[in-house]
Amino acid sequence: MSPVAVPPVGARIRRARLESGLSLRALAREVGVSASLVSQIETGKSQPSVSTLYAITTALGISVESLFEAREPAAATVTGAALHAMAAFAADPGRRIGPLVTPGEREVLELDSGVVWERLGHVPGTDADFLLVTYRPGGSSATSGGLMRHPGTEYGYLTSGELVLTLGFEERVLRPGDAVCFESTTPHRYRNDGAEPAVGVWFVAGRGVQ
Repeated sequence: MSPVAVPPVGARIRRARLESGLSLRALAREVGVSASLVSQIETGKSQPSVSTLYAITTALGISVESLFEAREPAAATVTGAALHAMAAFAADPGRRIGPLVTPGEREVLELDSGVVWERLGHVPGTDADFLLVTYRPGGSSATSGGLMRHPGTEYGYLTSGELVLTLGFEERVLRPGDAVCFESTTPHRYRNDGAEPAVGVWFVAGRGVQ
């Protein structure tokens, strides 16, 4: 059974932006990207990188977890796949929050630069991102090569492949079995320089946005 695709990220970002009263240009200024890029993300013509996604959710005061929730996005962006996913969520909403989430029930976010997030579970009322993360060969958390920072404390455990972590002024290579933890406000970046996917479990707690 394949993981469940969530409705388009861009539609959810657009809805949150409209609810916050921010214009497209104002959000772009907050994030430090062009208004055209935000527009392309909202319309599904482009996927955000990990760093851009964190910057957007922080600027909008929402959590990454909220992008997985089954609120109905803007009607113009609802696809058949999105409707199918929402129908599945409505039929069995408990499966998304545990206590057991099987591989076929994971919701998936495809991000830019070869990064895939699969939600491993969520307990309502908690402030945490609990994810199975895959960096495909050549994948990076930031398309520009810059470092990102966001609220929270980050924990990661690599299960396969190799992942290069730039943390502040240091660069470390993570190999299977290696674990990391640090304050996410420290500038950082992940990238996969290898020929195989790098896969691990990541947990970001206390992002401080609702």
